[in-house]
Amino acid sequence: MITYERFTLKNGLRVLFHKDETTPLAVVNILYNVGARDEESSRTGFAHLFEHLMFGGSKNIENFDNPLQLAGGECNAFTNNDITNYYDTLPVQNLETAFWLESDRMLELAFTPKSLEVQRSVVIEEFKQRYLNQPYGDVWLLLRPLIYKSHPYQWATIGKEISHIENATMEDVKSFFFKYYGPDNAVMVVGGNTTVEEVKKLSEKWFGDIPSRGANQRNLTPEPAQQEERELTVERDVPSDAIYMAFRMGHRMMPEHYTGDLASDILSRGKSSRLYDKLISEKKLFSTISAYISGGWEDGLFVVSGNLNEGVSFETAKTEIRNELEKMRVDHIDNDELIKVKNKFKTGKVFSEQSLMNRVMNIAFFEMMGKLDELNDELKKYDVISSDDIRDFAKKIFVKNNLSTLMVKAKK
Repeated sequence: MITYERFTLKNGLRVLFHKDETTPLAVVNILYNVGARDEESSRTGFAHLFEHLMFGGSKNIENFDNPLQLAGGECNAFTNNDITNYYDTLPVQNLETAFWLESDRMLELAFTPKSLEVQRSVVIEEFKQRYLNQPYGDVWLLLRPLIYKSHPYQWATIGKEISHIENATMEDVKSFFFKYYGPDNAVMVVGGNTTVEEVKKLSEKWFGDIPSRGANQRNLTPEPAQQEERELTVERDVPSDAIYMAFRMGHRMMPEHYTGDLASDILSRGKSSRLYDKLISEKKLFSTISAYISGGWEDGLFVVSGNLNEGVSFETAKTEIRNELEKMRVDHIDNDELIKVKNKFKTGKVFSEQSLMNRVMNIAFFEMMGKLDELNDELKKYDVISSDDIRDFAKKIFVKNNLSTLMVKAKK
């Protein structure tokens, strides 16, 4: 049971406190309601660029990392299509250092030409190294626009192309910051062995006078239902042929998300799972294969991906994967198999919640999604899923008209 207390500052900043008496550390997590889906199609990669810019100096503090490290802390951040998240870990007695640092960069960044050029170069280099010059690195640059034709999920967090970051101006950067990086567009969660009274005092002291800027009000048109099977084959300098089969499914808070999660575990969690047992161990068609879901806040994906063994054709790979998915559509799932997968999930869930960081992040995510009252109900949602639920999910999702397949052919 994850406990929390909640209050809101006059400027709209939502603050939650989670008490943990077992650790000498504290966590401060600030989640901003902005991700790659908020970008314009001609100016992508900005949310990710800002993840870097937020460490490049703020209005009154030239360097974010140094004071935090001197206080015995560390920090990091991540961006995806839906949100941008920043987190700090430090000794609880130095908690105020994190409030001081985070509030100053929420107030205003330094906006120096040097910072922009440094972080622009870092992002461009990351684009090249991780997405263009790494085997299979451009898979999601290719797969997303194959799946999404109108929704901004069609581009990856890094952006559509390098030129969008290369051409970003200081005016673009300032506009993005003041539109999305306000207190009323953020959730702050503090965890550790302190008191809610102390968190309230520090919140008012450091964040209370930051002006509201207007919460992000999205009005994105949902991606229309897919009406045809889509395929793309590309040739790349990769070690082996690879296949990625993606089916659209419900978003993060729909029952479909939880059913799809269990279905993916049945297919590929561990060496006794269906795909591993049949397609790797028995038929030796793949060197690796996995099934997983993306928990998009607006639209989810169920993906099966694998690396083909030498001499195996894409047609064979597709057929064999479809055969395994078809079994899930038609056959009754044995109760022992379902219980085993549920127990593995429960074990992983309980283990993950041993981490203060994970608990704090989960509070932030559920608050931002407007589902904080469901924070402690996830295990129940998995518990009630039946064999029939999984079969119904498979019948709905695993159909040709809902499938987009990317085949990456290794250059000879």
